Amino acid sequence: MKNLFKTTVAAICLGILAGGMVACEEDPTPPVVDPGSNNGTVVLSGSITSNTTLDASKSYLLKGFVYVVAPATLTIPAGTVIKGDQDSKATLIVERGAKIIADGTESNPIVFTSNQPVGQRNYGDWGGVIVLGKAPQNQATTPIIEGGVDRPYGGTDANDNSGILRYVRIEYAGIALTTDNEINGLTLGAVGAGTIIDNVQVSYCGDDAFEFFGGTVNAKHLIAFRTWDDEFDTDLGYSGKIQFAVSLRDPAIADVSTSNGFESDNDGVGSATTIKTSAVFSNVSVFGHYRQIADTATANSLVGRGAHIRRNTSISIFNTVITGYKEGIRLDGTSTQQNMTDGNLVLKNVTLAGNVRSLNTAGSANSSDFTAAFNAAGSNNTSVALADLQLNANNFNLNAPNFLPQSNSPLIGSADFSHPKLGGGFFTTTNYRGAFGTIDWTANWANFNPANTVY
Repeated sequence: MKNLFKTTVAAICLGILAGGMVACEEDPTPPVVDPGSNNGTVVLSGSITSNTTLDASKSYLLKGFVYVVAPATLTIPAGTVIKGDQDSKATLIVERGAKIIADGTESNPIVFTSNQPVGQRNYGDWGGVIVLGKAPQNQATTPIIEGGVDRPYGGTDANDNSGILRYVRIEYAGIALTTDNEINGLTLGAVGAGTIIDNVQVSYCGDDAFEFFGGTVNAKHLIAFRTWDDEFDTDLGYSGKIQFAVSLRDPAIADVSTSNGFESDNDGVGSATTIKTSAVFSNVSVFGHYRQIADTATANSLVGRGAHIRRNTSISIFNTVITGYKEGIRLDGTSTQQNMTDGNLVLKNVTLAGNVRSLNTAGSANSSDFTAAFNAAGSNNTSVALADLQLNANNFNLNAPNFLPQSNSPLIGSADFSHPKLGGGFFTTTNYRGAFGTIDWTANWANFNPANTVY
């Protein structure tokens, strides 16, 4: 694939300085303009090798694999819309040492979306956004990012800075390059803590919404909406912190690999590497509603677990609510259970509600030990009926969800931030479990009906 798309950037290397665009040193070819657009569509293709700023007043089309090559920075202004071409499996890849500055606003978010017209958009219409950094990961040799992109990631700089993704929507990504070889909505390969990720929505992705391969980057305010596979996938030594994240699953949609809310591995074989997957999550709402339609033909039997914790991971989850999966939490493997026994894997202030089965184990993990640990005094974990949560009547509305809990919900007033893993200044102390209290942080910038949005 890399040879097929190893072209110069005919669209952004304008050879002029007008409109905020920076001339490319390699090729001054003028932009490719689609004559079918009244305003002209600027085609982005090939390799971006010098600092480049897009123009929010223009329409952009990604074609093929578009690489931002170190030390270049791609700056995308607030309000810019970039569409992904389906036929060429368009994907934006920010390489190690390069940067993306996609800094939208609440009233003017940046949108990556399908190039298909209203009524024809679907899962996996284009590739997605991939950001690669120089932070640590746990493989002995430098890995190549998945999805058919022939680019390495990882290094030794925990504070590596790959730029900014703020108030950004990524819609209809996740195209399959080959069978079982899809690109995620947002893929982060060893991205460092110097990077800012805040207010990012991934919708209708054909693979995982967010996947973290190693790295130390932190994130707040993430939305995974109607994902095909997993919502929040962490592996290869990812050790960042995430707060305020919500997922809402269409219970009729799932992947053949079984679709989960959280999925976490230390690596693919569960090895005991020195850099452990040790992500810390707080204030996450994982909303499935498989159980509510389990007796109808529309329920997908491959909807799996609210959290599948496996392969020697040491992920920790606090102040979180998980609803509506066949299993609330599955603890998988002896080594994973030992991580919990040793206090490296922590589940605290977690509420399970409306799952067919709250807790389960696999791979030699002991079910009674896991249940005892989950319910131990001081953990403050609970398993309740969904109705007991007192959620908003439109919480599971797939076109216009309202995630704010009712004022009498037991999620309000039940948070706890006393654990040392929640120290250090990143986490905002709240009085509620889940992603929402009285403020809807998705308002004004998120879009839960992109199928009918005219871009």
